[in-house]
Amino acid sequence: MKPATLKDIAKQLGISITTVSKALKDYPDVSEKTKKRVKDLAERLNYVPNSFAVGLRKHESKIIGVIIPTMIHYFFSTVIDSIIKEAEKRNYMVITMQSNEDYELEKKQIDLLINKGVDGILVSLSNKTRDFSHLQKVIDYHIPLVLFDKIAKIINCSKVVIDDRKAAYDAVCYLINKGHKRIAHFRGDLNPQNSIDRFLGYKKALQDNNIEFDPSLVYLCNNNSDFSDGYTSAKKLLLDHGDKVDAIFTVNDLLAIGAINYFNENKIKIPEQIALIGFSNWFMSSVISPSLSSIDQHAGKMGETSVKILFNEIDSKLKEAPFEHQKIIIDTELIIRDSC
Repeated sequence: MKPATLKDIAKQLGISITTVSKALKDYPDVSEKTKKRVKDLAERLNYVPNSFAVGLRKHESKIIGVIIPTMIHYFFSTVIDSIIKEAEKRNYMVITMQSNEDYELEKKQIDLLINKGVDGILVSLSNKTRDFSHLQKVIDYHIPLVLFDKIAKIINCSKVVIDDRKAAYDAVCYLINKGHKRIAHFRGDLNPQNSIDRFLGYKKALQDNNIEFDPSLVYLCNNNSDFSDGYTSAKKLLLDHGDKVDAIFTVNDLLAIGAINYFNENKIKIPEQIALIGFSNWFMSSVISPSLSSIDQHAGKMGETSVKILFNEIDSKLKEAPFEHQKIIIDTELIIRDSC
């Protein structure tokens, strides 16, 4: 069945299209009797307003785009959930895309969102993104852009992050204060800023506590920084250093969980023989045995804050009002469990 239009309703009731439109929007200059006739017929005909046409008139699509590196990561799924909840309050639709840590795919997705005419874009960059011209393209098209979690410092837009360096520093200092001196680090790829900052926080914690930095204790997990990377790195760590390492700080929880699995299989006691702290506070961290100490990034708050800033910029653009870009730092929290 062909969708009913304002014209169809007007024709059946013998009134103007303008009156129908006003009645559906509850304009005060339309009588209650006419409003009821219009709304009753609209319901019988299953009339649905053409939001796209309304958007064109208002110069907005009521759509925002979100690009994240991966859907399976607990952190990003929580961020997305918060974004969608906030968007629904504003009657916005959210197009969610996954770059799979692929720069070329991320570029393509930016173009797709621009061509879709979205009102704004939220992005957490892939680990492989080293050129930011596609982000500058968004800005050049005057589309509000907010970067979160994995960002590009040189791009002039709003950003929502955590203090990765401080969070890592606090975690490693906790291990040191517990008496650990030989602390390994399973780090992420060399490129992402958060991976760099977590490494720098680890290194500074050692230096500030008069522990010599040993590069042989740093393991690069640049495949996917996932469970298998953690398992393999834990195995290599024991082959390289035996029982001379007493703690590990990992760039994310999946690496730590992979390491715990290897240690459990090989009867290495946690935390008696080796302690671990992860990063992100996944749900799995609380249910694995032993439970994993981790840094909570408050993903829900990051998603909510990011999309609210985006909507503020969208509103300013519609009103042709000035907007000042912001950098918001979300507080983190060290969650201590059985692994240390």
